[in-house]
Amino acid sequence: MDSNSSAGAIALSLEKGRLDITFIHTFLSTSSWAAGISRGRVETSIANSLCAGAYDGQQQVGFARLVTDFATFGYLCDVFVGARYRGLGLGRRLSETLLGVPEAQSLRRILLATTTAPWLYEKLGFTPVNQPNYLWQVHRPDIYSR
Repeated sequence: MDSNSSAGAIALSLEKGRLDITFIHTFLSTSSWAAGISRGRVETSIANSLCAGAYDGQQQVGFARLVTDFATFGYLCDVFVGARYRGLGLGRRLSETLLGVPEAQSLRRILLATTTAPWLYEKLGFTPVNQPNYLWQVHRPDIYSR
């Protein structure tokens, strides 16, 4: 990004055909939450989700995904921005884009699991669950390395 670029100059798109799968897979496969994920699994996750990409010209610089049943539930995940583009509010813009689509506006519950940027998600209306015996999971952190 050059010194003249700004967050406003970055275009967002919901078009899956525009997504740079190599960019997304490269980031996710080395992330703390999806380390080792295969390209095929990334492609399948994208095919079965609402996705948003951030672009500086033709270059993809950010991504976010909303897994949903399109009726009652959604899960916001895989929100990331390339290192050179962080600090411009793109994570928020990507999240707002997905949460703003009509399919998401009618959902009763949208969850996210994160250990970073709680201040960002609070601004978007998320609140911590923090209730004992309320939110449960089957967690397989090493699934991609098996």
